[in-house]
Amino acid sequence: MKIAEIKELTAKELLSRKRELREEIFNLRVQQQSGQLEKPHMLHLLRRNIAKIETVLTEKTRPTTAKK
Repeated sequence: MKIAEIKELTAKELLSRKRELREEIFNLRVQQQSGQLEKPHMLHLLRRNIAKIETVLTEKTRPTTAKK
């Protein structure tokens, strides 16, 4: 996911997407433990996407401060 796509989503959509990505990571880890994971790089990409989502969520929920 690109950061521009993430910024377009609402906070509720971001939380939902974050939950979906965490479930997907869980499923990939189960596959990894059983030796069936075909694309190990996906774990890294999903973690990065979650970090991007958390960053945008913080930006959206943080109160803006006035600069002097």
